[in-house]
Parts: sequence; structure tokens; C-alpha cells
Amino acid sequence: MKTRAVTGFFFVGVMLASVLLGAYAFTLFFLILSTLCTEEFYKLVTTEEVKPQKRWGLALVISIYLPLSMYLFQGEPLINMLICVPVTIMIIVAELYRKHSNPFHNISYTIFGVLFSAVPFCFFYATAFVDGSYSFHYPLAFLILLWSSDTGAYLFGVNLGKHKLFERHSPKKSWEGFAGGMFTSLVAAFIISIYFDELSLIQWIGMAIIIMTAGTLGDLSESMLKRSLSTKDSGSLLPGHGGLLDRFDGLLLAAPLVFVYLQFVQTF
Repeated sequence: MKTRAVTGFFFVGVMLASVLLGAYAFTLFFLILSTLCTEEFYKLVTTEEVKPQKRWGLALVISIYLPLSMYLFQGEPLINMLICVPVTIMIIVAELYRKHSNPFHNISYTIFGVLFSAVPFCFFYATAFVDGSYSFHYPLAFLILLWSSDTGAYLFGVNLGKHKLFERHSPKKSWEGFAGGMFTSLVAAFIISIYFDELSLIQWIGMAIIIMTAGTLGDLSESMLKRSLSTKDSGSLLPGHGGLLDRFDGLLLAAPLVFVYLQFVQTF
């Protein structure tokens, strides 16, 4: 528990620093995080039968993230993102020269690893630029809402949990925990609305509901992945917590949906 607490404190501090120290730190941190999460995914799924192309997969992550960051941060043409097209094609071509019995399994895991482990961070990164220039308000609010929902779900689930939410993929999750997480995230949304005026209270509540719901589904999805591979943790980088994907599973599905939500809110 002590190890878990120390790691958690350090983890939260690094995350907050990456958001609050400005656009350069934010950009660099999430580039590193995207590549580390993708590499962790590849290690997780690698077996005798499945061998993803790690180098080309990481090249694909960079070919998506860097042009996107240059567009959002420095106003470079978005057309630069087209570099990801030949990189994706090279993943297929490179498999022609590998002597593996399941080439399309390798291709599928390589590309899906990027979609599952890196692209969500691109959407999260983009939330900082929704208003046209860098602002830490949206990503910080996202993290606060996500952590609030996780904390509430854990506390309510441990003390009141009786009805299983999705026992097949996560035996410990309960409907009581889900309701508790929703409650704490709504309280956090109310507090955020007092200090951040980008959205109205109702709109912050809408964002909280999306994060809590999609975050839970992301957690379940990552649990489904680990169960299909008969493993407990996605990695061991964070002592007491497992791997990076274990800590960011709530972000994987929530970040793209929140970005879309903010686009609609900005439009209408």
C-alpha cells in the first residue's frame, strides 16, 4: 500500500506538471507517453504466434502525433499528417519480408495498438487547443473529473458494492461503485464550473457524465484485453499500480468522446 501511495503521488504530480508547465512540456510529455503506452501494448500482446512490428508501429505513432501537435501548437499545415499513410502501408509491406505464420495478425495488432494506445492521447492533447491556443483548463478539468470518478467508484464500491457491474470482465466493479463515481464526478464538475468559465455548469456536468461512463467502459475494455491474454497487469512500470495502460484505461475511450463533445459545444 505504501508503494502504491508513493507511486500514485508521484504519478499525479508528473501529470499535473505536464499540464501546468505550458505547451512545450505538455507536447513532449504526451508524445513520450503515447509511445510508451504503444510499446507496452506490443509487449502485452506479443506471443510465439503474434509479433507486432514495434518499430513501424512507433513510427506510426510519431507520424500522427507530431504533425498534429505542429498544427495545433504552431499552425503548421494539417496536410503533414498524411505522412501516416505511407507509414501504414510500410507496416503491410514489411510483413511480406517477415517469416511468420500469422502475418495479418501481426499487421492487425500493430495498427490496432496505435489506435488503442496512442490515438486517444492525441485527442486528449487536442482538448488543450479547443479554443484556438493552449489552455490547461480543459485537460486539467478532464483529469480532475476522471480521478474523481475513479476515487468515488473505488470508495463506494469497496464499502457498498453488492451488485456486479460486469462480472465477466471485472469482478470487482459494482453498480454501487459506478453510482458513487458518478456522484463524485458531478460534485467535481460543480466545483470546476466555479473556477473555469469556458463551459456552463450543465455543460461541465455533461462532460463529467461522458468521462465517467466512457472511462468505465475503457477500464472494462482494457480488462477484457488482459483477460483474453491471461495477464493481470499491462506492465510493471508503475510499482503497485501495474503498467501505464492500467492507469490510463479510463482515458482511452473518454478522451475522443470528450473532444467531440467540446467541438459540438463550441459550435452550438
